[in-house]
Amino acid sequence: MGRTFKSVRMGSQEVANRWLKASRALNKEDQIYGQRLAEMVKMHSSEAFYALDDPLEAAVFSVLIELLKESDLEKNEKKDDVDI
Repeated sequence: MGRTFKSVRMGSQEVANRWLKASRALNKEDQIYGQRLAEMVKMHSSEAFYALDDPLEAAVFSVLIELLKESDLEKNEKKDDVDI
């Protein structure tokens, strides 16, 4: 017998796929951002599987982690430019 419920990882992958599909409805300039969000969801779906039991929560958690990483990278780059 197969599973009767989906894992969080599978659910978050489905969220990413829906977000990717939804991004096609955005105007041309914004489509790349929708695609990027979907990519971000997939980056941490395995890790989020261990701590979270809601696929949407796992998806949002993954996106927020990636956004914070990008923000820190930008801050560090600006700091390095000032130090030079």
